[in-house]
Amino acid sequence: MSELTVTLLRLGYLALLWLLVLSAIGVLRRDLYGTQITRRRPPGKGAPAAAAVPTQTQPGGQSAVPVPASGAPERVSRRSRTGSGPSRLVVIEGPLRGTTLPLGASAILIGRAPSCTLVLDDDYSSSRHARVFPQGGQWFVEDLGSTNGTYVADQRVEAPTPVPTGTPVRVGQSVLELQR
Repeated sequence: MSELTVTLLRLGYLALLWLLVLSAIGVLRRDLYGTQITRRRPPGKGAPAAAAVPTQTQPGGQSAVPVPASGAPERVSRRSRTGSGPSRLVVIEGPLRGTTLPLGASAILIGRAPSCTLVLDDDYSSSRHARVFPQGGQWFVEDLGSTNGTYVADQRVEAPTPVPTGTPVRVGQSVLELQR
């Protein structure tokens, strides 16, 4: 082999060794510092004016129906028109404040595990801390055997408990709320 080939093989080997070292450092860094949480702005604050959707207001100052640029009200599902139940789960306090999850027909699992629907990076929450689920037209919260407990309006949850719209639910350092 020529001297040039040997030098190129040495440089390639050195580059592979550095790649291995840097990837090991990256894995250690993620392991030590965990996932990075980014602050989210609460809905409506700091949003550009062009992205805002005007609404029609009913007598009494309540906004009712989003109005697109055409001026005609959009079609709204029967569920949201009647106001029968909540449509989203909102984190109102804690590291993920401002996070919104739409409510559907399936349960929302809350905890630190990556398999949860709402993943909390919180030392006071368990891997699988709580579950929010619909049953019989109502939403319930159930503690899944967490160490620090789940609280609905300052009452510890011992069994599946109904959660009215607007009632705070505390899971670790986060406070959640069902909203319309």
